[in-house]
Amino acid sequence: MEENNSYGLSIVVPVYNEEQVVEQLVARLLKAVLPLEIPYEIIFVNDASKDNTLIKLLAACKENPNLHYINFSRNFGHQVAITAGMDYATKDAIITIDGDLQDPPELIGALYQQYLLGHKVVYAKRLKRNGETFFKKFTARAFYRLMAMLVSFDIPVDVGDYRLISRDVLQYLQQMKDYDKYLRGQIAWLGFKSTYIEYDRDERMYGKTNYTLKKMMRLAFNGITSFSDSPLKIATKMGFVVCFMSFLIALYALYSYFIKQVTVPGWASIMITITFLGGVQLLSLGILGEYISRIINNVRKRPQYVIDQTSIKKESSVQY
Repeated sequence: MEENNSYGLSIVVPVYNEEQVVEQLVARLLKAVLPLEIPYEIIFVNDASKDNTLIKLLAACKENPNLHYINFSRNFGHQVAITAGMDYATKDAIITIDGDLQDPPELIGALYQQYLLGHKVVYAKRLKRNGETFFKKFTARAFYRLMAMLVSFDIPVDVGDYRLISRDVLQYLQQMKDYDKYLRGQIAWLGFKSTYIEYDRDERMYGKTNYTLKKMMRLAFNGITSFSDSPLKIATKMGFVVCFMSFLIALYALYSYFIKQVTVPGWASIMITITFLGGVQLLSLGILGEYISRIINNVRKRPQYVIDQTSIKKESSVQY
């Protein structure tokens, strides 16, 4: 693809309780995109923040006609916020970046240059995760590699939601109506030509991360169940293993009674066996329940998000 400055750029920024960084976020985004000298728009998606984030976004959007906001009626989650912003994006290239300034906006120019070279997906790959605990770094690293092992397609490791995608990638992405969104997997599944730029992730400037352990686990499980049936196969294999172990215990009990003439007291072994079997059964039922829950959510066909107010003109404020 030849370099052409007529290409436009949409920047989608999900925000939640980020009132302390809004001004600096806007300033750094503009500083990064203006030197590109291309048509641009910045879409902030307020995921029903509880602080003054929306008020500050309104003020910023009034000062610059290229800045827009979307305000959800309630909290729908990070992945859905990104989805909403991309649904309203109008330019040929779309960059998504979190609003906490851990991902440096200064990388936008480099991402766009790779797009001009012909890459339809450009990832920002984390080399370092400054300010994060050892537990979070370890679990994140382990999850990315586990996910890569479980799925049947190539999925990049150590990347988040800081990326650029082209308009044709977005068009296919919008056809994937999964209720439980996992955009990292969906984009990788499409298989378009991609590359990455490495960077060090900054420490969070203010407050605490909005991604709690519970939300991280939910996102991880969404990713696995969306693109792999391995958990179901694991449950089946565990069933065979448990049956085999139970068979061995039965053989040992018969041997002790008929050959050694020793009556097995049995209380401990029975309790261990019962609790072990019960745990495996509950785990298997839980895995089945997760898949059934995903089926139910998609069958309901409820809107993925509801917009309370926005500065973007569109026919409907409810997206399916």
